[in-house]
Amino acid sequence: MVDELATGGRRPLARLLTRIESGDPTVRELLPQLFAAGKGAHVVGITGPPGSGKSTLVSALIGEWRKRGRRVGILAVDPSSPYTRGAILGDRIRMMDHAADPDVFMRSMASRGELGGLAATTWIAAAALDAAGFDPVLIETVGAGQSEVEVARLAETTVVVEVPEMGDEVQAIKAGLLEIADLIVVNKADRPGADRAASQLRAMLSTAGGRIERKPPSVMLTTATTGDGVAALADAVDAHRETAREPLAARGRAAHQVRRALATLATERAEANHDWDATVSAVAQREIDPLTAAERLMDPR
Repeated sequence: MVDELATGGRRPLARLLTRIESGDPTVRELLPQLFAAGKGAHVVGITGPPGSGKSTLVSALIGEWRKRGRRVGILAVDPSSPYTRGAILGDRIRMMDHAADPDVFMRSMASRGELGGLAATTWIAAAALDAAGFDPVLIETVGAGQSEVEVARLAETTVVVEVPEMGDEVQAIKAGLLEIADLIVVNKADRPGADRAASQLRAMLSTAGGRIERKPPSVMLTTATTGDGVAALADAVDAHRETAREPLAARGRAAHQVRRALATLATERAEANHDWDATVSAVAQREIDPLTAAERLMDPR
């Protein structure tokens, strides 16, 4: 299957993504081959609040990169119901202009209750798109608010999309989105107040002090529906690629991915422990605390 991906086969890629999302255990066996087959795609995260025009902006970026001869992969993560875990998966509706393009691959993913704006398997899906030769790989997050920052730990370049008149200065500087941004886009720049919003963001970033440990992100203006500013944004994303691959930044992303994998494996092994039910019952009856329970399950000797 991995060999078929390398030849650009869309059906093998679609089948593999389905297996990844469904938690098929055979995917684990493919991971070493999948990562070895990677071609170094630039992974770009697109996040921001609902209504900021993320999907429309992604569609405009796809069009710009296609003009430049690039094959583009997109993972659009939608929020899931807390009751049924189902999702509408409607983000791709705004990208239908590219649906028939063989060099564009779009996949909608349900968050399945994961916090942080991504699905648990997004990182594997991104690796599959890389192995299939798509570059860049765009990841559009759920975008539920100021704490949807998981994308910055996966993406090499994180684009935070804001719009004018969706909150005051206090709202904009709250912890979360501004700290993770490599580029900030004020979309819907044809609206009144766009220039003022951009100026306020630049002023806040210039005085952020220790809140942002690296060079403050650039603030750009776009109108995704008309394409204004989109080419400049694509240029800025491409220009950030080299910075994103500096050793310190790459190591930070790798460390987070290993921690996530450790947490997943630890949970799976603990739940497989024959003392799981008894230990959970003991916590429910307040006989032991959760941390002691976890320690026992991790080291049952």
